Amino acid sequence: MFMTTGGFNRSHSIQGIITATAHDMLTSEKPDEFERFEPLFSDVKQQLMQQAQEQGADGLIEVRFNTEVVQINVAPKFLVVHGYGTAIKFLSQKNSN
Repeated sequence: MFMTTGGFNRSHSIQGIITATAHDMLTSEKPDEFERFEPLFSDVKQQLMQQAQEQGADGLIEVRFNTEVVQINVAPKFLVVHGYGTAIKFLSQKNSN
């Protein structure tokens, strides 16, 4: 299983689009702890890989990530990471003798 932000130059079929989201709440005492994004990226990557495996994919291509800091009125801020990519399966190659 692999993940890449680019395309893949090998015959494959598209299994579908995979999406995943993770979030974390920032406390009012420390509203600027943006280093907390890093574990969210790891979580989203794991979710993407798991979903791709469940679909029988060989890998994910064109993976992208979006990050947001969301605040709802007076509620605390949330760090949000959303990831998506295209799950692919390699086409079997026939032996030529």
